[in-house]
Amino acid sequence: MNLKKYQAILYLFQFALGAYLLHKTLFWFLKIEKTTLYYPLETLYLLFSSMSIIVLFVLIKVKEKSFDNTGMAFLLATSIKMVFCFILLKPLLKVSNQTSALNKTNFFVLFILFLTIETIITMRLLTKKQ
Repeated sequence: MNLKKYQAILYLFQFALGAYLLHKTLFWFLKIEKTTLYYPLETLYLLFSSMSIIVLFVLIKVKEKSFDNTGMAFLLATSIKMVFCFILLKPLLKVSNQTSALNKTNFFVLFILFLTIETIITMRLLTKKQ
């Protein structure tokens, strides 16, 4: 098995670990209680990392089969991920208080962070010559 083609997943794992440690440190410095979060950080990072790994794995497989469809596969996989994230976010949208604002911000920042790294890795996959 050629492990070099799965190097993008290793980059994602390293990014997620670094972002998680930075996020925990930020919460520690700002003295934010874990109990105020609807979804714990560990759960969110596990979910977003898992979804991103699945998206990247699908993109790698699509690139092997049909390079021309890789971009469309990215759009489809990201759309499916967005629907799943909206389902997770729905309980947070119904509540409106100070804690809810922290939860929404936390969720959206992680969503955007993982979407950005997926997009960057996808661009690298598309620019590499076969």
